[in-house]
Amino acid sequence: MKTKIFCDIADYKIIKFFNKKSFVDGFTTNPSLMRLAGAKNYRDYSLKILKICKKKPISFEVFADKPQDMLKQAYEINSWGKNVYVKIPVVNSKGIFTGSVIKELSDKGIKLNITAVYTFEQTKKIYSKLNKKTKSIVSIFAGRMADRGKDPLPIFKKCLSLVKKNNKIEILWASTREPYNYIQAKQLGCNIITMPPKVINQINGFGKSFKSMTLDTVKGFLIDSKKSKFTL
Repeated sequence: MKTKIFCDIADYKIIKFFNKKSFVDGFTTNPSLMRLAGAKNYRDYSLKILKICKKKPISFEVFADKPQDMLKQAYEINSWGKNVYVKIPVVNSKGIFTGSVIKELSDKGIKLNITAVYTFEQTKKIYSKLNKKTKSIVSIFAGRMADRGKDPLPIFKKCLSLVKKNNKIEILWASTREPYNYIQAKQLGCNIITMPPKVINQINGFGKSFKSMTLDTVKGFLIDSKKSKFTL
């Protein structure tokens, strides 16, 4: 099974570049990335992106905190395009599970990307609310787990086992930190991995021999020592 590569970015120019690349299957954004990209008007900036990204799946996240406001934003975001997935956080800022929001939207056939997921228990709760006939993504934040000394692999294995009989619900490896995460995601059987542009570019260096890597490393040290005019 192929592990699809999504680019985790909101920068218009970078999306335009990677949208033309066949090895990038889709895009994920979030409010933080939108802010980093300089978006002033969430709707206008998203529609600008959708003018160039018309076919590949792309996720836009709600930023409301109350269930009714989340629903209102979700319906608006869903209307922007057939390739749009609406991102819903698994809980709001008060830690309240967004199950009622997930269920209503999923039952209406709206494609969802449930985000900020860290545990198998959260995934089980999400799965129970999802309409099994509606395309959905569950984004599990592997990198942020590892940053805190937690091994994400056992959680992914359990989550993948839970949804394996349903081809409409996909597990996404999120918060990618390094190129090797792509290998890990593939070995696990993750449906999708989303990664920043830098890591996507690093994947193109896969297959390089250790011998050539050693030479490149030594040459780099030598060049820098000459540039610095070091002497002993």
